[in-house]
Amino acid sequence: MEEKKNRGMNLAIPGAIVFAGILISGALIFSPSSNTGGEERVAAQPVQDEGSVNVMNPITAEDHIRGNPNAPVKIVEYSDYECPFCKRFHETMNEVMDTYGAEGKVAWVFRHFPLDQLHPIKARKEAATAECVAEIGGDAMFWKFSDRFFELTPSNNQTNIDVVLPQIVGELGLSQAKVDECVASGRYDDHIQSDFDNAVATGGRGTPWSILIAADGTAYPLSGAQPYNSVTQLIDLGLGGN
Repeated sequence: MEEKKNRGMNLAIPGAIVFAGILISGALIFSPSSNTGGEERVAAQPVQDEGSVNVMNPITAEDHIRGNPNAPVKIVEYSDYECPFCKRFHETMNEVMDTYGAEGKVAWVFRHFPLDQLHPIKARKEAATAECVAEIGGDAMFWKFSDRFFELTPSNNQTNIDVVLPQIVGELGLSQAKVDECVASGRYDDHIQSDFDNAVATGGRGTPWSILIAADGTAYPLSGAQPYNSVTQLIDLGLGGN
């Protein structure tokens, strides 16, 4: 297994950034203005190490999965609904799914990574609304909500959630009262926090933060809103002979 990992690391994937956290005086300090990797970065709590993709929570039926759950390659994305780079990467991943997903080669798993320092209140409420939409309407509604939200949102904490969220719920034909009750209950707060904590544990320090699981089980970090060609090169590596 160690030989396999080393061999994978020696293959250069243009544009696919292998992200490593930087410890500074016991804390990680990032800012959007210093970002060059197509991602939003934010101050994080002190951690003991840089994290490891190998501690990613396993993919289960409880995850939001687009495409073939048994696809040889899986991309697990930790996303923030208010992040402009997540908005861009969402479009890229939809393009990936139109090709590789349609062929059953790639599954896309969506998890939450709300950056509270950059997007207070809004990102968490949007994530909770997405979970409640899934509870009420099923997983297909979750993906319809996410697609429509990224289509409508101006991102960067500028979304008028009092207008946009009810608009999407109405377009989906769901009960606003049921969604409001679900969000107010807070029953998905722990789930969203668990996603956040796992993103940090795996090395995520900004959004979007993704992990590609190859056909042979090797995990590759994919940081930022990488372009389509870079993502597909990494997918092709992950597919190997498949």
